Amino acid sequence: MKLVITARDASMDSPVDQRFGRCRYFIIVDKQNMKWEAKSNTHGQDTGGAGVSAAREVAANDDVEVVITGNVGPNAFKVLEAAGIDVVTGFNGTVADAVQKYTHDLLSSTKHPTVKSHHGMKRV
Repeated sequence: MKLVITARDASMDSPVDQRFGRCRYFIIVDKQNMKWEAKSNTHGQDTGGAGVSAAREVAANDDVEVVITGNVGPNAFKVLEAAGIDVVTGFNGTVADAVQKYTHDLLSSTKHPTVKSHHGMKRV
């Protein structure tokens, strides 16, 4: 099973990006061996629907169990939820911190989106 963490940079030391659909990178961590890879979010610059497109891309990977991010909008949340992917929001810290806290059961899934549609279009 895999974790996907939104990140500002392609590193485990990167801060977690607070925007799901418009994050710069997805850090994908394999929970079994803790190997990771950084994948550029090709949808971050989309003029609309970035969250849904990013969520569909994440959901296309059958091994993804959870997404850890700062915030997630309603449309992306629906796509992730329908794919059976848990969403953890409100995380501040590094990607490495997020992985450690998740593997020690210190993070909880959210049951609803945390921002309104089009929230991420405000550039950070």
